[in-house]
This record gives sequence, structure tokens and C-alpha cells, in this order.
Amino acid sequence: MKTDPESFIRTNTGVLSPPHVPEVRLHLATEAHELWLKTEEELEEIGLPPPFWAFAWAGGQGLARYILDHPEVVAGRRVVDFASGSGLVAIAAMKAGAASVLAADIDPWAETAVRLNAELNSVEIAYTADDITGRDLAADIYLAGDVFYDKSFAERLLPWFTALVSGGSIVIVGDPGRSYCPRDRMTALATYEVPVTRALEDSEVKRTTVWRFDRPKAETVKD
Repeated sequence: MKTDPESFIRTNTGVLSPPHVPEVRLHLATEAHELWLKTEEELEEIGLPPPFWAFAWAGGQGLARYILDHPEVVAGRRVVDFASGSGLVAIAAMKAGAASVLAADIDPWAETAVRLNAELNSVEIAYTADDITGRDLAADIYLAGDVFYDKSFAERLLPWFTALVSGGSIVIVGDPGRSYCPRDRMTALATYEVPVTRALEDSEVKRTTVWRFDRPKAETVKD
């Protein structure tokens, strides 16, 4: 890294609450911050990957809202927050009473963002920068906000999520209508109208659905 992540995050974000999850505070970038305006080339020059951790994406907001509204889903359970980004969903799970939460993200900057955001919300969250795709971490629940944005990535996730639910884990995802979301493999749990920034999305509100990944039909019939 060419710059210190903590100093950069504190300088280029403000402490705000996502509009759909006012219970949580995060270090977020807005139009008022230079980070919002930096081009990909400028980010690369300072050693910063695309700062997904600096924004509260609709899928994560919807999933965090669902967890806070239904704390029984995670209460007392071991949780993994996959592609954690800012840590919004991980923080919501801890606030809802999870026994433990592991935030996983391969972005080297996300670790600092998650730590700072956890401190803001007075919760403790473990972190891994490993690519956990395909691994069973012996968690009770895997949470994933907005992960079906890319075809090849979605194709990697499908067999992994299938294996996890086949092994007895619960997989819950938040998705704002991404093209590669395997809706035929999931059951809708809730739908929200989530305010977002037009500069990030194609509208000011994204209809976001929280889904539970289903076990393969053959297994369901067999049971």
C-alpha cells in the first residue's frame, strides 16, 4: 500500500448512517469527499482498489435491515459475512445478538474499514482477507450482500452456496436485482425499497430482496 489505510479512511469519509439502517454508523464517502470524485487511475496511483467499502450498497442495506428486524435469525449463532465491504451486515448481525461474526473480504483496505466501523458501533468482529469461496468454515449462517453482479463470480458462488446449505448451514443474500442472481434457487424472505445514490446505481431507490438459498430439490424431496 502506498498510503496508510486508516489515515486515508478517516480523511476521506464522514461518519454517517445508511438511510435504510439508521441504527448503524459507518465511515462513508459522499459527494462532499474527494474520494467520490477520484478516477480509477487516480485510485491506482495511491494504491487503492475500487473503494467498495466506502459505500452502503443496496444489497447490504437490505440484508442488514432484515437481520436487525429478525434478530432470531442470527441470535446465538456463528455468522460469516462474505464480501463484507464496509462491515455493515457483520455489524448488524452482532447488534442482533450473533455469538460471533467473521467478516471476509479480499480487499486489503476492507480490513481497516471493518475495524473502524466496528469500533464506531461498539461491536467486535473477526476478519479474514482470505478468499473463502468454496470453503466450509463451520458457521451456522453465511450472509452475502450484493454478490451476483458478475457472471463468472456468480458461477463460482452457486456450487459453494449449494454445498453449504447441503451441509446444514443457512445462506442468506441481499440482492438489488442484479442480472446474475439465481432467483430460481432461492426463497424470498423480504423486499425493501432502499434509497441509494444515483451516481452509484441507475436510480435513487433500489428494490432489494433478501433471499434464503434453498437446498437442491432432490435433497428436499429425499428429506
